[in-house]
Amino acid sequence: MQRLCDCCSNPATVHETLVENGVKTEVHLCAEHAVERGLIVPGPHGPALVVAKLLQGQLSAQQPARRAVKTCPTCGSSMQSIREAGLAGCPLCYRHFEEELGALINRAQGGATVHVGRHPAHAAELVDRAALRNKLARELREAVSREEYERAAKIRDRLQALGGQVSDAFAEPDACGAEEGGTSP
Repeated sequence: MQRLCDCCSNPATVHETLVENGVKTEVHLCAEHAVERGLIVPGPHGPALVVAKLLQGQLSAQQPARRAVKTCPTCGSSMQSIREAGLAGCPLCYRHFEEELGALINRAQGGATVHVGRHPAHAAELVDRAALRNKLARELREAVSREEYERAAKIRDRLQALGGQVSDAFAEPDACGAEEGGTSP
């Protein structure tokens, strides 16, 4: 037996069950009265259309119509323009787009995030010494954290022989990546 609309004598096409404070209420409406209440009326395509309209309403409510494009405050470059040109617009672009560029550089360099190439001849020894100091500082921290104090003492002595300070080993790494083998003095 077909239900009739709660508001008129037409057949009901929308059936809604509401539960408020533990009380169940059923509402049966014809297409006309369902539209008046703002409900979605099933069309010729059936439930799939109703679900599509529901999802469309949720998505449009969650996503803004236009996404703001992030640009560098100094030169006005966007990440899209940097990708297209293959060049950053200015030195501050690296800081402004740090997250996006970091992932891009990481992918392009095969996971390498520190310089491992050649250095100018006059600075090669300094760079190598700084990299060794950073490596020893990292090993010293690891040895102390594992409570390997004899090993830590040997590493400390090697670090001091290179002119490094033991206190530097326990300082926070700088933003340039000196911790990872960069070129800090």
